[in-house]
Amino acid sequence: MPSLADLRRDYTLAGLSEAEAGSDPFALFQKWFDQASAANLLEPNAFTLATATPNGVPSARTVLLKLFDARGFCFFSNYNSRKGEELAANPNVAMMFLWHELERQVRIEGMAEKTTEQESDDYYRQRPLGSRLGAWSSPQSEVIAGRHILEEQQKQLVAKYADGEPPRPSHWGGYRIVPTVFEFWHGRPSRLHDRIRFRLLNCTWMIDRLAP
Repeated sequence: MPSLADLRRDYTLAGLSEAEAGSDPFALFQKWFDQASAANLLEPNAFTLATATPNGVPSARTVLLKLFDARGFCFFSNYNSRKGEELAANPNVAMMFLWHELERQVRIEGMAEKTTEQESDDYYRQRPLGSRLGAWSSPQSEVIAGRHILEEQQKQLVAKYADGEPPRPSHWGGYRIVPTVFEFWHGRPSRLHDRIRFRLLNCTWMIDRLAP
């Protein structure tokens, strides 16, 4: 079995120049996301979301991107979960997409805000019935006595809404991350990776190249 020190890979796919990066980080993200989707990667919309308490204790988890445009990046969750409580107290966040097969990574920093009620309602109605009921069944991040608690609650909800549509719980909805920093990383040989950073300064995106 190889040691951890011996686990390495040399990156050989095309890199990222300033000319290829362009001047709009949203356009570059769209291009890379479309390519990740076309490559049939497993859940290319999965990203790591890092939050922190007001005194700086961090936590991270994987969530799924469900909407994005020039306003920001949206995911949906339980507002009473650990991440929800941390976002309410400290809206500064970081998110990271890793598309390893393409030798690419995107880091984004910004501020999280709740989506509108309408946006949350619209997305909730698009979810499969089981997922909609699951938003009611799970007191996310709370300690429970066992899995049977969730299964029994789900069973009761299936019966309750057998002939009707469940409404969106008031404790469940969307967040939009409004970016202030993008960093696009592309693997290169000999660990001389490409890192292109966009920073929002006075409503203008400034571009820098960072040393790997």
